[in-house]
Parts: sequence; structure tokens; C-alpha cells
Amino acid sequence: MVKNIIYDMGNVLIHWDPDRLIARLGVTGADAAALKREVFCDQEWTGLDRGRLTEEEAIAAFQSRLPEYLHQYLPRLVYWWRDPMWPVEGMSEIVTELKAAGYKIYLCSNATSALHTYFPRIPGSEHFDGILVSADWKLLKPQHEIFELLYKTFSLDPAECWFIDDHPPNIDGAIVTGMNGTVFDGDLRRLRRDLRAAGINVAEA
Repeated sequence: MVKNIIYDMGNVLIHWDPDRLIARLGVTGADAAALKREVFCDQEWTGLDRGRLTEEEAIAAFQSRLPEYLHQYLPRLVYWWRDPMWPVEGMSEIVTELKAAGYKIYLCSNATSALHTYFPRIPGSEHFDGILVSADWKLLKPQHEIFELLYKTFSLDPAECWFIDDHPPNIDGAIVTGMNGTVFDGDLRRLRRDLRAAGINVAEA
């Protein structure tokens, strides 16, 4: 029986869209493509989530590959969470519903340690019983070790957990460790159907 719901953050609780982050800076065309390529599609971003780079080190690496006139945008991209975030519409209602039904709710996210600072701003965060952030442990989903750490940290039985993540390999990694789950593609109605099919007490879609 499922007793615990484990959430991912990006594109589950909040929208995570590098194109949208860049667009709100007013950067377009080739410059926007360069920022996306050098900031979000390179090893430094993964290094931030793995806790192997500081924000300052990542910015310095990005600066070394980008023209100087684009350097002004880098702090706002690296510290993206200081600007308004975009919650996934309707997800906080599901979180609230699950909590009211008696489920424990946890977060397992690939993110920098700054998540501890901004997580309270995400709707529904007040219902979470614990959070595990990749950078704190120098691990990343879908490594099996991060899921094993989740279970150990919060004394969870993986067979009693259900994982919601937007990235199929992360769900696959969780399944190997004994936790089943749902790939969330943005369709809240489908998510409700998947949860109900797993015996989880939520209202019908």
C-alpha cells in the first residue's frame, strides 16, 4: 500500500524552461541560442546540481565561452529562482489533497543547495515532510544511490512510495530500487488517473 508520495520539482511542481528564462531577459536570436547552449546544455549546469561547482565558478566558466556583452545576463540565469517562478497549475491542489488524505510527501530533486532558500515559495511546499537535494549529497537522479539515501534519510519503505517525475530515466532508476512511479507529462488529469490506478486516494480527473 502506498503511504508516501515522492515529488520531483522541475516541470512537476514548477515549470522549468530555459527558453522562457532567457526570453524574460529580452535576449533573442543567436544570442539566446548561445546562452542556452553554454549555460543550460553544458557540464557546468550538471556540476551545480551535483554540488561540485559553486555558482560563482559556473558563471566564470560560462563567461570564458561567451562574448562579454552577454556576461550581464549570467547571474540572472544562474540565480533564476530570485525572479518569479512559474508553478505548475493545479499541482499544489493535488499536493494539498494528498496531504489531507494522510500521505507523507517528500521531495527528491536534482538542484543546487539554494533550493532550501526558495522552496518555501513554491505553492504546496508547506505540506512536504522532507526534502532531499542532489547537490547536498553530490548525487544525481537517476543514480540508485540517491534513492537509497532518500529511503534511509526518511525511514521509508520503497514499496510504500510512489514517485512523480517528468524524466522517464528517473522513474526507471527508482523502479530498480523498489519504488514505483508515474512519468508526469504536464497532464494533471492523466496524473490523477495514474495515482488512482495505483490505489492512491485522490479525486477522479
